[in-house]
Amino acid sequence: MPTASDRRTFAIISHPDAGKTTLTEKLLLFGGAIHLAGEVKARGAARRARSDWMKIEQQRGISVTSSVMTFEREGVTFNLLDTPGHEDFSEDTYRTLTAVDSAVMVIDVAKGIESQTRKLFEVCRLRNVPIITFVNKVDREGRPVFETLDEVADLLQLDVTPMTWPVGMGGAFEGIYDLRSNRLLLPEGPSREFQGKVVETTGLDDPKLDELLSAEGLANLREDAELAMAGYAEFDGEAYRNGDLTPVYFGSALKEFGVDSLIKALAEYAPPPRPQPAEPAPVDPSNPEVTGFVFKVQANMDPNHRDRIAFMRLCSGTFKRGMKLIPSGHGKPIAVHSPILFFARERELADEAFPGDIIGIPNHGTLRVGDTLSERADVRFTGLPNFAPEILRRVALKDPTKTKQLRKALDDMAEEGVTQVFYPEIGSNWIIGVVGQLQLEVLLSRLDAEYKVAAGLEPAPFETARWVSSEDPADLKTFADLNRTAMAKDRDGNPVFLAKSAWEVGYVADRYPNVRFAATRER
Repeated sequence: MPTASDRRTFAIISHPDAGKTTLTEKLLLFGGAIHLAGEVKARGAARRARSDWMKIEQQRGISVTSSVMTFEREGVTFNLLDTPGHEDFSEDTYRTLTAVDSAVMVIDVAKGIESQTRKLFEVCRLRNVPIITFVNKVDREGRPVFETLDEVADLLQLDVTPMTWPVGMGGAFEGIYDLRSNRLLLPEGPSREFQGKVVETTGLDDPKLDELLSAEGLANLREDAELAMAGYAEFDGEAYRNGDLTPVYFGSALKEFGVDSLIKALAEYAPPPRPQPAEPAPVDPSNPEVTGFVFKVQANMDPNHRDRIAFMRLCSGTFKRGMKLIPSGHGKPIAVHSPILFFARERELADEAFPGDIIGIPNHGTLRVGDTLSERADVRFTGLPNFAPEILRRVALKDPTKTKQLRKALDDMAEEGVTQVFYPEIGSNWIIGVVGQLQLEVLLSRLDAEYKVAAGLEPAPFETARWVSSEDPADLKTFADLNRTAMAKDRDGNPVFLAKSAWEVGYVADRYPNVRFAATRER
């Protein structure tokens, strides 16, 4: 009988080009979810991993939307949430990280910790999400291993425990040594991939190693491993689960080194579903009542059916197909007849699901990001914010007869978190707000591909936005009346102040001390 303790719900975080998409594919391959890794060796469109299905992702070779993939191995169900690595997608990525219990941080051995990796790590730290580190591309030239480990320890303020160690790097790469199980993984074939050749040893002094490795490679391995085991913290499962320590695995996703060790580490060390922050109290997975929250909405995953899928993280109880749940958004029970389990765009009906599972709920705009679903409407999950946009643009419609379609498209994408939409109090030009430049490209691409709406973007007279509120409604009304040309409503009708600069935000906030100017709004 499956239980919550069998679930491992995790995300992969990294800087672009660190190899996250390749690692995702290889995890699916090793987990038995796919049978060919041909996409990685192929060229053109076939090269994109199965998780990158949107048109712009295939054109640019990057992940710009979060996908969910489920696979099973040795009695453990893994729910892998593939997050966008591009720096412009912090908002969607943040919300996805609210739905996981642990994360794998991928680092390019030649580049170390890059800016986006650090940003995503800080998001994980806010929620004490435990992290396993995977140092990728050791079959290429890279920085010294100790330099990489010390950077993780110093920059991220984490204890590090190397679990495996590369024997050489780049042209001198000879394999991976597992420091805990004393196994040596060796490359085979002309492309020097890992094809399953594992040698059991009694330790680093085993004479077998003299026959398998070069004299220089073995001498360096023995010296470095001895230093590492003496100089770094021993692995402590509790410290890892508290987010204070990261076990470090070395490998090459492309050459399939270290992938199996990573899956085993997730199964053995990563936490099963954890209590989720909620009001009036955190929700424990053992709670018998079904609860969950929507962390993402995706429209048009299948353009032929114009569908809309709400991604729900199940937090407690055993979900059964057909049961009725009450969304916090409007309080009317909805029957969930066609819940979906995902493999990227492929899907199958889910008859039941357990805490930690991610299920898709088809709906027609009734479910939104941040909604809580429960058997009783007395709980609300917290911590899924909207962020103040850093770029504002006016939308210029090329065909005025398509105004209705444009409104529908902008509302859909605002629901998904791709953009935010602001409706000014004065003037008819709608303003969209995004966190990063790439979201504008995604917006135009999807308007054209999915809604058949041709539109352009024009500069807006504003630079940023703040949600405004006050304990005294009269203070808020006075402020809004005096600043009507800069006031707008978001798609929920909340008042928003549009500012020409960050300086103006500070200046106006000083003049109206009874009005609160918020850079985030919890959904």
